[in-house]
Amino acid sequence: MLRDICATFDLNPSAAGLLNFIPLMLFAAVAPLASWGGNKIGLEKGLWGAVCLVTTGSILRILPYEAGLWAGTIILSTGIAAANVLLPPLIKRDFKNHTAKYIGLYASTMAITASIASGVAVPLQQISPAGWSLSLGIWIVPAFVAAIAWIPLLKSTPSGHLNGHSSSSGKLKSPWKSLLGWQVSLFMALQSMAFYTLIDWFTPYAQSEGISQESAGWLLFVYQAVAVISNMVSIAVLKKLNDQRLISFIASLAIFIGLLGLLVSPAMSLLWLVIAGSGAGASMVTCLSLFNLRAADHRQAAQLSGMAQCVGYGVAALGPLLFGMLHQYSQSWSLPLAMLLGANALQLIVAPLAGRARQIG
Repeated sequence: MLRDICATFDLNPSAAGLLNFIPLMLFAAVAPLASWGGNKIGLEKGLWGAVCLVTTGSILRILPYEAGLWAGTIILSTGIAAANVLLPPLIKRDFKNHTAKYIGLYASTMAITASIASGVAVPLQQISPAGWSLSLGIWIVPAFVAAIAWIPLLKSTPSGHLNGHSSSSGKLKSPWKSLLGWQVSLFMALQSMAFYTLIDWFTPYAQSEGISQESAGWLLFVYQAVAVISNMVSIAVLKKLNDQRLISFIASLAIFIGLLGLLVSPAMSLLWLVIAGSGAGASMVTCLSLFNLRAADHRQAAQLSGMAQCVGYGVAALGPLLFGMLHQYSQSWSLPLAMLLGANALQLIVAPLAGRARQIG
């Protein structure tokens, strides 16, 4: 829908690129602040505030003013960023014996809903004179419902849950000062870079190899659908493992094989995207699980979640940009794909280190 949004407000290509760039950069910039805020005011209040920001931003960006589009995108992205950070520690605090299960359900729900949103966007745009405003505005409804549904939790928060074990938590080591914290963060960063770069650049790459735009779109759908299935399968696998080294390495290797296949044999893109998608789904669930498994309590989990998503989305936002610059410089796809393979090779080293069964001090 970006083309139609740009036409409505007469935005140039640079402005369109910035509009796409804002969410990922805010995911990175807001993550540490969300972690601090959640530990300060409580996870329930922090998450409710995040949902309210999503609702407000969703309303603003469908107003017939360019300022509303920009303000809404910024506010909406801030809310999503905060929710991304605060949900994993909430799961650690309230579902200690089922962390992998609920993290997996969270990741799967996120992926499925995103796929639905992508699938219905254009049909909704075409059935009403409201056009793209309807496609974006319809998501006000679930955001509003979530904000209302969360209110009872604000009133019934047990005493002591607001700040957790404050006396012991104050002695816990900051993930920013921990090698393990950086290993988890780099794992998050490298797997996110591969995912977002493929999403952004696969279609033009496929078209240059003789694959139609429509076929490329379906191939990307398969890539994301396989990632969702991999999310759910990984839930069961994670519950049976004593540590996460094996699943981290296998997931990273699947991404590497998929990227290498796209480089040497693009005609078999379906096979390579299925392999890469399985690795992407398993990597995401494992990363989200590590936020909890490597932390001593939910407060430290919030800190690690904030750090990993700050580093992760910051690097992920640079991935598509560097890929495009290398493609423009070399006038080929070999160099940017080699760059992505190199980053994934580093993931093959970092992921098992992050997967060791230990916690930050």
